[in-house]
Amino acid sequence: MDASAWDERYAASELVWSREPNRFVAAELADLPAGTAVDLAAGEGRNAIWLATRGWSVTAVDFSQVALDKGARLAADLDASLDLTWVCADATTWEPPEPVDLVVIAYLQVQAEDRRRAVRGAYAMLRPGGTLLLVAHDSTNLTEGTGGPQDPAVLMTAEDVLADLDGLDADVVRAQRVARDVTSADEHGGDERRTAWDCLVRVVRR
Repeated sequence: MDASAWDERYAASELVWSREPNRFVAAELADLPAGTAVDLAAGEGRNAIWLATRGWSVTAVDFSQVALDKGARLAADLDASLDLTWVCADATTWEPPEPVDLVVIAYLQVQAEDRRRAVRGAYAMLRPGGTLLLVAHDSTNLTEGTGGPQDPAVLMTAEDVLADLDGLDADVVRAQRVARDVTSADEHGGDERRTAWDCLVRVVRR
């Protein structure tokens, strides 16, 4: 999909995703001290807004201006003082003006070449000691799980993501497949009471 297709998708409903942060993002980052963060492929900003409510200074990046506008409205309705910046740009190539403490990539499902560019670019954004957290639909979800993209070319494993980081000497905190119970109401789709499989990678820059 291109930006215009996502604009249409975001314009077609009040919210495509939930107002709450992704469960793995919240679980992994709840105890991390607040600093500066980038949310790549932020969509309507649920993870960016959650981070900002916890004291982070967040830049939310997405190529859908419609999604970003919705996120900005949601944030303003919640708390107009939140430290959030909304940037319409390609998440696979955008660069911040200075290093940050955290980069989140949640469900950026793109071809391997684009994913590698995004992952390595995200790592390059970090200052030493900074954290990169990636959550995505796992390749095994296609045959063992439910919902999510049905194109294997945009799915990945934790091992794929670590291979993307090869040569960068990242300290791996966590890299594994994780289960997510879903229902038909889940924003990523799926059958009632089934398990979706995601990959989760958390690394720290040396």
